[in-house]
Amino acid sequence: MPVIDFLERNARLYPDEVALIELNPAENDTHGKTWKEYNLIEPGRFVPYRREITWRIFDEKANRCANMLISRGIKKGDRVAILMYNCLEWLPIYFGILKTGAIAVPFNFRYDADEILYCTKLADVNILIFGPEFIGRIEQRAEEIGRGRMLIYVGDNCPGFAESYRELVADCPSIAPGIKITEDDYGAIYFSSGTTGFPKAILHKHLSLTQAAEMEQIHHKTGRNDCFLCIPPLYHTGAKFHWMGSLVAGSRAVLLKGTKPKEILQAVSNEHCTIVWLLVPWAQDILDALERKEFSLSDFNLDQWRLMHIGAQPVPPSLIKRWKEYFPNHEYDTNYGLSESTGPGCVHLGLENTHKVGAIGVPGYRWACKIVDENGAEVKQGDVGELCVKGPGVMTCYYNDPKATAETLKDGWLFTGDMAIQDKDGFYYLVDRKKDVIVSGGENIYPVQIEDFIRKMDKVKDVAVIGLPDKCLGEQTAAIIEIKEGMSCTKEEIDEFCMGLARYKRPRVIYFHEIPRNATGKIEKPRLRKMYDADRLVAKENGI
Repeated sequence: MPVIDFLERNARLYPDEVALIELNPAENDTHGKTWKEYNLIEPGRFVPYRREITWRIFDEKANRCANMLISRGIKKGDRVAILMYNCLEWLPIYFGILKTGAIAVPFNFRYDADEILYCTKLADVNILIFGPEFIGRIEQRAEEIGRGRMLIYVGDNCPGFAESYRELVADCPSIAPGIKITEDDYGAIYFSSGTTGFPKAILHKHLSLTQAAEMEQIHHKTGRNDCFLCIPPLYHTGAKFHWMGSLVAGSRAVLLKGTKPKEILQAVSNEHCTIVWLLVPWAQDILDALERKEFSLSDFNLDQWRLMHIGAQPVPPSLIKRWKEYFPNHEYDTNYGLSESTGPGCVHLGLENTHKVGAIGVPGYRWACKIVDENGAEVKQGDVGELCVKGPGVMTCYYNDPKATAETLKDGWLFTGDMAIQDKDGFYYLVDRKKDVIVSGGENIYPVQIEDFIRKMDKVKDVAVIGLPDKCLGEQTAAIIEIKEGMSCTKEEIDEFCMGLARYKRPRVIYFHEIPRNATGKIEKPRLRKMYDADRLVAKENGI
């Protein structure tokens, strides 16, 4: 069944139950609610701006969007882009696009004007729906971005180069448009993270979307009484498809527009969240704040919180060990995936496998995995090779890029570009990105292994290991280290700590700097490489 069927089912079965809640700690607006109604622990505590919609209203808003798009000429197979921050309108618009039979094309909200223009052309976008935060960027290239396509604005004070979404949907019917959608129809285009240049457009069928939604509900046993806290951006496959576990279960979800430790814990407490997906930096920040005694866990109502899971980047085992010290009763899962595999879960640890923390896990629901050498032959168990995955969530192709598609899809297998090993129990461990492997003096050095080791040092908050050009060795290992707030550390201390590593793995160059991560928590290593002068091997003073 297409994923839109779950929304329509929920609207029939649970019409008056809350589906989505939006919390924005940056605004203080109680909308007439009393402090008690927000389950505050003490009177006068700050209350974020809060909105909610039921499943019936969710479905009706999606229908109005769909009927509006159809009235503007959108038909099956057309492409409609979304460029918006997380908000209560995001998912109804996404599902409205799907209900027309068109292809939903979410844009990264970090794109600059040139990237917005590039992606609209690459995906052959017919309509771009955007929010108020992007007026300036679109205005820079409005003539080119708007050439041959419609620009629709969601918000107050519509700019002159766009049409108002609010006005366009006002008179549209709230009943489903009745377009027949099957799992074989194209459903979405997602973009690669673009860490090596401009992003690729990744085309998926509705089959992929349904697979990801059902898999999430199964992996995390999401039930009707669960409440999922969603913090990462919805344009990314990770946030959207983790939320879709709630869609399949017919349970509530909270969209939190804030990432500070206290904001996260307050949202869990006030909204009775049971499942939280965190990125590594946010989990670290929560633990660091607790260690600094900025607040106590007893300040919040957290007994209902049952599951914390992490994905989007390698997870240091030391982080989960620290987490379990503060939250010993939490279930835990790690999720691995790519936009090419419809996001997270093609490999996952599993709630019952906390003893294997450090592994990315085993093949997910309806997925298969293998590890191959540079010739595509499977390696022996325990040897390093490229991880390949196969299942119903594999992309159809890179849109308008047959060469890249042929390099990545082979006989139904998706070649991930990630280096991994498999242990004797069948668990997969991520070693590093194929492109990030450092070759120094003929030795292959895997940065993730060094990063995991250095993170065990008490003073270290975050670390990134990269290769820098070296005339003698080819590359030499450099560690960029971010120290915890309020602490100091010297190069000599790092060198001494790294004596626990094999000699060839020890960083030859050490810098202290904040670690840049993208919106999904991945370390932006290309930015770090550009930050340092390859000839003199010194940090540029102007920052990242």
